Amino acid sequence: MVQRVKDKAKRPAAGRTKEQASPAPAAASGDARIKALEQERDRLKAELEEARQRIAALEESRSAVASRIDWVIESLSGAVDRND
Repeated sequence: MVQRVKDKAKRPAAGRTKEQASPAPAAASGDARIKALEQERDRLKAELEEARQRIAALEESRSAVASRIDWVIESLSGAVDRND
């Protein structure tokens, strides 16, 4: 039988107590994290709005191209019918 190797290593208790000893820096870093996340959210919202505007412009362009192609096909069809 093969013995299993434990993957998890326990953290020393001394490291945890130092981190938890002063809550003020943790709160400050939490505030900084919140501010960073809010900035990222705002940036992503702006990118999303730009993407939506770009999609709308592309759809409008596609529609105009499709209309133009339809017009050319109808014009060519009419020219062929007149020559018959």
